[in-house]
Amino acid sequence: MRSAGAGRGREGGIPEGASVWTVGALARATRELLEAQFGAVWVRGEISNFRRHGSGHCYFTLKDDRAQLPAVLFRGAAANAPAELRDGMAVLVFGEVTVYEAQGKCQIVVRRIVAHGAGALQARFEAMKRRLGEEGLFEAGRKRPLPEFPEVVAVVTSPTGAALKDMLAVLGRRAPQVRVRIFPVRVQGDLAPGEIVAALETLGRWHRAGVFRPDVVIVARGGGSLEDLWAFNEEAVARALAACPVPTVSGVGHEVDFTIADFVADLRAPTPSAAAELLVADRVDLLSGVSGAWERCCRAIRRTVEGARERVGRLVQSPAFREPIRVVRMLEQRTDELVDRSGRALEHALAVKRHGLEVATAALSEHAPARAIALLDSRLCGLAGRLELLDPVRTIARGFAVLQDAEGRIVRSVRGVRPGDAVVARLADGILRGRVEGVEGSGGGLGTAPGADSDRRGR
Repeated sequence: MRSAGAGRGREGGIPEGASVWTVGALARATRELLEAQFGAVWVRGEISNFRRHGSGHCYFTLKDDRAQLPAVLFRGAAANAPAELRDGMAVLVFGEVTVYEAQGKCQIVVRRIVAHGAGALQARFEAMKRRLGEEGLFEAGRKRPLPEFPEVVAVVTSPTGAALKDMLAVLGRRAPQVRVRIFPVRVQGDLAPGEIVAALETLGRWHRAGVFRPDVVIVARGGGSLEDLWAFNEEAVARALAACPVPTVSGVGHEVDFTIADFVADLRAPTPSAAAELLVADRVDLLSGVSGAWERCCRAIRRTVEGARERVGRLVQSPAFREPIRVVRMLEQRTDELVDRSGRALEHALAVKRHGLEVATAALSEHAPARAIALLDSRLCGLAGRLELLDPVRTIARGFAVLQDAEGRIVRSVRGVRPGDAVVARLADGILRGRVEGVEGSGGGLGTAPGADSDRRGR
């Protein structure tokens, strides 16, 4: 894209016909050119300056001994990345080479990232383990108990491997009565996961249809490298084990080997032969246990019989067997004694109750309602007489009066009255209204209190 002034000669020394690009247009053209030229590519390098943003996106630099390339791993793709991305980690990344136009820098948008070399399988293993664990496939609560004495065992393994021979030898020695059915599969290579899944699904269909109902399923193979055991780390195999309607035992590899199948199965055995040993009890041990239990039962029965014989002997020698009539007479005498004691106890109890009733009757008569009412009536009459004597009307009728001020308050002292105050005198037959002409204390004579005239003039 040219600028508005492109093509004008001699301005600023720009040659005639030269193209002038904007920065954004040049960055966009560079991005389109890179994406068209390279597309999606695999790049090998080492992680540097790794940081995980709060948004979930990851930013780092992919470098080797000659150059470096900025990289971004968006949140969606980061969910399937190895669990421990870190500085210095050798990786293979797959993504598109592009240009981040805002900064004008070349970068690769990573769609997939795996650890390089042997670490790649380990990274896939850790990622698979983390994801299936989050789904709950490894929870102890979903583990089913194995039958204590299985009668039919299904074995999913290679028909030519040493693992099968070891398991058959252990089962034949410890529990020859157990029937074994082999489901031959490959246990290594690209076809192995599909065959293992198909065998487990067939077992499930036959079990549900009642065609073949084993008590337990063993999935096994001998030891090997991580690559050799990888078929038992595939997600399809893990989900087929989880969906199997029969309890499962995983006996894959040696003691130090762990696969995803070990975590999903109901029981993990360190080796194939150990799986067979954990599954069935040794016949010799069982026979020894049964023999010991039989001996213990016999001894217990003998002790019980001997104890019963001794008790019967003591009973035969007891007076109840030798003189039964005497025993009956003694029991009759004891019965008569108890009857007499019961009669005396009953009479005593009745006497106590009778005395209590008499006491209660006397107490009740003391608190009889009629007596209480008469007493209250007498007290009421006395109170009425006293109230009548204190009746102010009767007092007024004898020649007294009740004096009140203008607000209706009773005047009880000359100290509360001043000359000129309005007063009301209540007599027996009416009311007198007037004004105070003068005020005298109890010690003075009749007349106007000092200052009364001046007080009235002031008003």
